[in-house]
Amino acid sequence: MTSISLDGTDLASIDVDAIVIGVAPAGTGAAPAAGSESLDRALDGRLAEALAALGATGKAGEITKLPALGAVAAKVIVAAGLGETPSAEDVRRAAGAAVRALAGHAKVAVALPASSADDVEAVALGALLGAYSFDAYRTGDEHKSPVEEIRLLAPVSEEAAVERARVLAASVTLVRDLVNTPPSHLCPEDLAGEAERVAGETGLAIEVLDEKALVEGGYGGITGVGQGSVNPPRLVRLAYAHPEAAKTLVLVGKGITFDSGGLSLKPSEAMDWMKSDMGGAAAVLGSLAAMTRLKPKLNVVGYMAIAENMPSGTAQRPSDVLRIYGGKTVEVLNTDAEGRLVMADALVRAGEDSPDLLIDVATLTGAQLVALGTRTTGVMANDDDVREKVVAAAGRAGETVWGMPLPAELRKGLDSAVADIANISGDRWGGMLTAGTFLKEFVPDGVKWAHLDIAGPAFNKGEPYGYTPKGGTGVAVRTLVRIAEDLAAGVL
Repeated sequence: MTSISLDGTDLASIDVDAIVIGVAPAGTGAAPAAGSESLDRALDGRLAEALAALGATGKAGEITKLPALGAVAAKVIVAAGLGETPSAEDVRRAAGAAVRALAGHAKVAVALPASSADDVEAVALGALLGAYSFDAYRTGDEHKSPVEEIRLLAPVSEEAAVERARVLAASVTLVRDLVNTPPSHLCPEDLAGEAERVAGETGLAIEVLDEKALVEGGYGGITGVGQGSVNPPRLVRLAYAHPEAAKTLVLVGKGITFDSGGLSLKPSEAMDWMKSDMGGAAAVLGSLAAMTRLKPKLNVVGYMAIAENMPSGTAQRPSDVLRIYGGKTVEVLNTDAEGRLVMADALVRAGEDSPDLLIDVATLTGAQLVALGTRTTGVMANDDDVREKVVAAAGRAGETVWGMPLPAELRKGLDSAVADIANISGDRWGGMLTAGTFLKEFVPDGVKWAHLDIAGPAFNKGEPYGYTPKGGTGVAVRTLVRIAEDLAAGVL
C-alpha cells in the first residue's frame, strides 16, 4: 500500500513530483484554499489567475492540473475542488480524486486544508484510498503505477490521526482486493484461507467449519446453497476481545464467492460482476482486522457465511425445503435468492454469542439498486432508534446510507404452503424490504439488529470518482468500525 507521512517542509521547496492543493469557488473562478500560500508566493501571486485561465471553478470533485514551470521543486500542481462549504467527505473525495489523477507520479505532496485531527484523518484517508490500484493480474507496463509515497503537509503532532487513516485504508484495501479477485482464484475455501491468514497476522481468534461440519451442525442454508458447486462452502467465525469490554457486537457478512443464480440462472449481463457477492463477508473481515489495531473497548465477533452458488445436477431446486440452523424451515422458491439463506444460518448462530447489537451486511438484492441507486446503502432494523444511530454512524464515517422501513404487511408475502417461510415473496414490489423482513425472522429474540444492503455500493461498475475506484469499493468497513466505537462509547 502507498506510504504516507506528515511533513513540515515548505510547499514551494518540498522534493516531490507533484503538489496537491485545494481550491474553492470565488466569483466566476477559483481561489486557492488555506495551505497553498507559499506556492502562490512562488508563482508571484498569480496562482488564481493561472487557475482561471484553465477554467477552474473550485466546485467539488473538479481536478485542474497545471505545470509548475520551474517555479517550485515539483513539476506538476493539481488543484482539487472543495466546493463552497466542504464537509469532511468532500475533503476525502478531493484528496482521493487528486491522488488518483496523479497515477504515474511516485512522490506527491498533499496540502489540503487540515486544521484539526479530524481534518488530517480525512485528507490522509482520502489520499490513501485514491492511490489504490488492483494490478494482480496485469502484465506489461502500459498501466500507470499508483502513487508510491504521499507527504501530508499538516501539523506533525497529528500522527495519531494519520495512523487511524492508515488502519482504515489498509482494511478497505483488503476488502477491495478480495472483491476484485476473480472467482477462479477465490472459491469458498480460498476466502476462508484469507480469513485464516488475516487472523494469524492480527491475533484474531478463528474457527472454520468445512462442509462436513456444516452438515453435521445443521447449517441447512449454507449447505443448500453450496451443494451445487464443486467448491464446498465454509462458515468462518472470527473474534476480537478487549479486557475491559462490557458489550458484545456481532457482525454477519454474506460471502457468495460467485453467484450464477443457481438453477434460477441469472441473465449473463447480470452475472459478470457477481464475484462481488462476497463483499459483505469481506467487509466483516476487514473491519475485524481494523479492530485489532484501533482496539475499541468491546468484544466483536464476525461471521463469514461463504458459498458458491452454481447450477449442476446436485444444486438445490426451486421448491426444495431447507432446515436452517436452529430448526426453522425455508421453502426455496428461487435459488437466486440465496444470500438470505446463508445469512439465516449465521444470524441464528450469532445468538450463541449473546450480542448486545447484531449487524449484518450483504450484497443482498437487486431491488436495493432500484430503490437507492449504486452508491447508497439501505439500512433496515428491528428497532427504529438503532436504525437511526447506524445511519448517523455511517454518515460520520463518510459512507452514504439511507434508513428504510420493514413494513409488517410484507411478512405475509413470505408465507409458504409447505414450510415455515419462503425465501421470496409472490409480490414483486419492495424487494429490498422483503429480503430484510426475511432476515428479521432469524434474528435471535430480544437482540437489537440492523441490516445493511450494499448490493450496489460494494462494486463500482462505472468510472472512478473521488477516492472510489472502478470495481470493489470496500464499502461498509468504515461504518462497521464506527458502529463498534459508538457501541463501546455507549452512543449506540
